[in-house]
Amino acid sequence: MSPAPLTGIRVVELGGVGPTPFCAMMLADHGAEVTRLVRPGAVPRPAVLDRGKRIVEIDLKDPSCRQEVLALVADADAVIEGFRPGVAERLGLGPDDVAGVRPGIVYGRMTGWGQSGPLADSAGHDINYIAVSGVLGSIRREPDRPVVPLNVVGDFGGGAMMLAFGLVSALLRAKDTGVGAIVDAAMVDGSAALMAMTWGFAAEGRWSEPAGRNLLDGGAPFYDTYTCADGRHVAVGAIEPQFYRELLDGLDLTDQVDPRDQHDRDAWPQHRRLFESRFATRDRDGWVEHFAGRDACVSPVLAMHEAPHHPHNRERAVFSTDANGFALPEPAPRITALGSSRRD
Repeated sequence: MSPAPLTGIRVVELGGVGPTPFCAMMLADHGAEVTRLVRPGAVPRPAVLDRGKRIVEIDLKDPSCRQEVLALVADADAVIEGFRPGVAERLGLGPDDVAGVRPGIVYGRMTGWGQSGPLADSAGHDINYIAVSGVLGSIRREPDRPVVPLNVVGDFGGGAMMLAFGLVSALLRAKDTGVGAIVDAAMVDGSAALMAMTWGFAAEGRWSEPAGRNLLDGGAPFYDTYTCADGRHVAVGAIEPQFYRELLDGLDLTDQVDPRDQHDRDAWPQHRRLFESRFATRDRDGWVEHFAGRDACVSPVLAMHEAPHHPHNRERAVFSTDANGFALPEPAPRITALGSSRRD
């Protein structure tokens, strides 16, 4: 789409690591003009997080630089900061300060615990926030310890993406009304919101604790990963009955597993043993070839170095290669003009 949907939106990124620059990267990917302020001599972050941005070196702690920052803010539609609560105010760059030079501005705040609550001033990282929100305890295989899902759930899903959504929502209102807003994006809030469907299952009596015994947490044998003969893995997601029948047929188990027993939890351990035994007889790529063209929801579990070379990812250009030859993910989601003949 030309121009990009956020073209004309100006954003000042005051500071932060991980989710804050990622949020600003998302905005820049879709056309926003992002100016990131960095402390002179600061340790550089991964370059991908700064793609599409203008970088300005400035010491936010130096009072003499405050007016320079406010001058940038005066021409902006939004400000993003990732400090602990109260830090921006002490720098003279809090919401009231920037509203004084730019009424109607949208002020985005990224924290782990939020701007209020007994933990607001406490240190923490992704793993702490998703632990308290109930996410981490729900990612485990009974009786094992919870599995750490990188830092994608708290930092980037529950944090950066929620902040980006909040900013765009507030910018839409500000455009129509001239009324600014403060967007309080807390990773504990956002990661809890990402679990809305699971909380719904629990409210309906369709979730068992401890985790690891349910439909989508690895408890169901038809929604799990399996080790193949070469030590690599396949992912199986045959939830719907028609896909489950295709899975059983592909594994040549139709004479041993009744598809009507798919959701019989008492039968799950036996089904899992049969699946494990069958998947162990062939290499991962052999299974991928075997299931090609079947709607059995069987996919290879790819390592990072493999993912850019998968035919689907290559055709859609999910990844690109930087000047040093390293693969990096391309902007998402893809936005094209309504009525465009291109199919992505």
